[in-house]
Amino acid sequence: MLNHMKVLIIGGDNRYLEVIKILTLRQASVFVAGYEHMTFEHPNITHCVLTEVNFSKIDAILLPVPGTDINGEVEATYSNEIIKLTKDMLEKTPEHCVIYTGITNTYLDNLGAKTNRTVLPLFKRDDIAIYNSMPTAEATLQLAIEETDVTIHGSNVMIVGFGRIGITLARYFSAIGANVTITARNPAHFARAQEMGLNAIPTGRIEEAIIDMDICINTVPFLIINSDVIANMGTSSLIIDLASKPGGTDFDYASKQGIKAIHALGLPGKTAPKTAGNIIGEVLVTLLMEIDNGKQ
Repeated sequence: MLNHMKVLIIGGDNRYLEVIKILTLRQASVFVAGYEHMTFEHPNITHCVLTEVNFSKIDAILLPVPGTDINGEVEATYSNEIIKLTKDMLEKTPEHCVIYTGITNTYLDNLGAKTNRTVLPLFKRDDIAIYNSMPTAEATLQLAIEETDVTIHGSNVMIVGFGRIGITLARYFSAIGANVTITARNPAHFARAQEMGLNAIPTGRIEEAIIDMDICINTVPFLIINSDVIANMGTSSLIIDLASKPGGTDFDYASKQGIKAIHALGLPGKTAPKTAGNIIGEVLVTLLMEIDNGKQ
């Protein structure tokens, strides 16, 4: 149980409603900022405004999956207010306070360094990333079906990047009969692709291989589907970019070429929020128990 833990949740989307439920079931005291549009009846949940929070009592802070922007502002689905996490706030927290976020950025990393607080990006963990890859792959498959006028079976699909999400994507698309080609740099990834019956090419060969592709799915968080790659794509091709902002696609050039390119952010939160929230919540409980044990 987490009855000694006080957790501040700042912003978030519908995934976090499940996280809040899980934390309260474990008897944690949950303070929510950025949820003015929601009503909670559980006695362990307290609505708050950040400027009124007693940060000296907060054991952990949970930020949305995207974390903050470069100015420290936080996305809050259930609020119209601008919410910002600042250095002054963190300096008031106990030394053991951990800031959990889906992904981190320069602002958060600098904030953690300046306040000597741990910033832990949850989506860098193998367990969360692999669990989360399943609803991501399902949602991507659904999007591909909706946005194309041919069957996925028999389509030529390129998956750029063969990490934790890329592997699951390849498995899902291959299972329904797509001709899947993955791109990779790591020799172990080529071996895994061969074991899975997939085609594999070096990342540097995307530009030439893209010519035959009906669908290109990018998982790499830097510009890799650039103008040279897009110029070789057919106008009926579809790009689905899953990488965090700003993505790995030249969206402006794709639009000029008449190629549909979708920056599909936060898919699990849109199509399977309960499952996605449960994944985050259960792992968070384990991490919070470690903090609680360290306090005692």
